[in-house]
Amino acid sequence: MTSAAASPGTPSGPSRTPPTAGRMGPRTRKLWLTVHVSVSVGWLGAVAAFLALAVTALGSNDADLVRGAYLAMDVTGWWVLVPLSVACLLTGVVQSLGTHWGLLQHYWVLATLVINLTATVVLVMFLGTLGELTGKLRATGLNDAAVLELRDPSPVVHAAAALVVLLLATGLSVVKPRGRTRYGQRRQMRAVSAIPPADSA
Repeated sequence: MTSAAASPGTPSGPSRTPPTAGRMGPRTRKLWLTVHVSVSVGWLGAVAAFLALAVTALGSNDADLVRGAYLAMDVTGWWVLVPLSVACLLTGVVQSLGTHWGLLQHYWVLATLVINLTATVVLVMFLGTLGELTGKLRATGLNDAAVLELRDPSPVVHAAAALVVLLLATGLSVVKPRGRTRYGQRRQMRAVSAIPPADSA
């Protein structure tokens, strides 16, 4: 979730803004922003739905409901969560590179990038473990008692943690706290030094 649409002010005013501050046109920037926000909200909602399924599976004593919830989590994970997480990552990178925020110039952009990338990797690894569980649940001849014994708190923990992390990333994207990385500071200094001085006449 590296939404970078707003334009930060510069201490010396609009006339001192580097000519390479924004690489996207207004329409293109709005289009990418719309796509990025859409997939980000979709990812957040899908995680919330996944958490609801995980809580249901863990707390239910109905074997059929438990089996169905875990199977639904497996499908949701691979066909909804993974595509949305990757789409969020890619559109966030495009947003950052296409605007004056840059990809590695501001701490908040870098933080959201790390959160997004880490969450995607952890998600794929977790779905591998979940697949082993659902594979057991698909086995024929599994009685109700055996199904209930397979209940696992891990999906609840992972989904709850993911929800908190994504909300944190969303907060960073909205607040956009100040602070440039060393790379960003060097880029800013080079950009400012490249601006010709204003005529004093």
